Amino acid sequence: MTYSVFQESWEAYATILANASSDQQLLEDYAKIVAECHIKSDAEAKVIFARDTRPSGGHLVSILAEALKVTETEYADYKLLTTPQLHYITRCLNTKGTPYEYGEPNEQGYYAKVAASFKAAMQGRQFFGPVTVDCANGIGGPKLRKLIKHLPSASDGGLEIIIVNEDVVNPDRLNYQVRACGADFVKTNQRAPPSSHATTLTRCASLDGDADRIVYYFNDSDGTFRLLDGDRIATLAASFIGDLAHSAGLGEKLKVGVVQTAYANGASTAYVTQDLRLPVVCTATGVKHLHHAATKFDIGVYFEANGHGTVVFSDLALKRLGKYEPQSPAQSSALETLRALTALINQTVGDALSDLLLVEVILAHKGWSPKEWDLTYTDLPNRLVRVEVADRSIFKAVDAERKLESPLGVQAQIDAAVGKFKGGRSFARASGTEDAVRVYAEAATRSEAEDLAKKVAAIVRHAGE
Repeated sequence: MTYSVFQESWEAYATILANASSDQQLLEDYAKIVAECHIKSDAEAKVIFARDTRPSGGHLVSILAEALKVTETEYADYKLLTTPQLHYITRCLNTKGTPYEYGEPNEQGYYAKVAASFKAAMQGRQFFGPVTVDCANGIGGPKLRKLIKHLPSASDGGLEIIIVNEDVVNPDRLNYQVRACGADFVKTNQRAPPSSHATTLTRCASLDGDADRIVYYFNDSDGTFRLLDGDRIATLAASFIGDLAHSAGLGEKLKVGVVQTAYANGASTAYVTQDLRLPVVCTATGVKHLHHAATKFDIGVYFEANGHGTVVFSDLALKRLGKYEPQSPAQSSALETLRALTALINQTVGDALSDLLLVEVILAHKGWSPKEWDLTYTDLPNRLVRVEVADRSIFKAVDAERKLESPLGVQAQIDAAVGKFKGGRSFARASGTEDAVRVYAEAATRSEAEDLAKKVAAIVRHAGE
């Protein structure tokens, strides 16, 4: 059994157990699930866990440990880790002793694997200045510090990484809005954290609190802030990996595809399908949907706009990359880079540290500054609006959340509104946590995107009254 994201069918069981009204109800629900799923009660189980720097972490870990002791379940506490590091260790343990062994199941093994593959993927390419990384005062700060110790130093031709916002001593500073830091702050406010001290065309990146998301950004020569979000990272990775596959002589044998959600900017979708000539699949929002769809390709690239994503290589792709005999020095070079990327990329889940190095490898190979990356396509102006409704459950979406099947007639009204705008696109999706509906709209100009969003929001508001 290899690591995979949590199967959606099990979410219902988790919800039942979490909402049990009493200890007795919990035991009864647990017994029902065991019977329904034909689980062998005498089967051995092992649970591994870790925590980030959030203040609640210690208390939650103590509760979990007590529960595991009571049920006589074997467990291992890996203390402080990023979320992706824990996922990495989980896969290492699940694949140990198999042909698909993923690596050494510990934190040092993670650093060693990432650092070695980063060096191999670079193939002597040069970096264009440093990259400044805002760690959101979260667990990513100290873990990136440890990773840097395993990488070649800037004086030896390696990457210079400048870390800002790494205060994990004061938990209240995590994603601290007053201090203005973190991927969410950058994405929402469309500006760089002041602490990044970003100069013109300097590469900057921001992580989130548990280091599974990353966005890039820079200030243009005229002082304009430019965001390079998950859509941009996905297109950059897909372009590079697709080119490598062709250069290695494997273009016809490895199907590369991109997975997006309805929130992906329409310009990015057009760029992938028309310029890169790669297939795009749209799924419902949520990493569980994206990851599953990505596994259908030989090489599946998925990123949400918020910067959470990764690249997944199928077993068949890994076998072909391992056995293929290059026919020229150029094919050999491309093949070696591809092989290194399979180890550099954390295929288990979005990993900000791994994705940071992936982006740096690609920019170095292409000889690009963030300006060239940004010029690959122009985002369509867009607007996201939150509409409060009495009951969000009446808004039921289909077609990867791009269409509403209920309330009846609402989608027809949205389509009519969209048809009045050049390059218009809009959809409405119920929130998963509150009685609200989020309306996304795109159009050819900023003012038209704003106008379309207002019109669709009015349609939703009226339907939800």
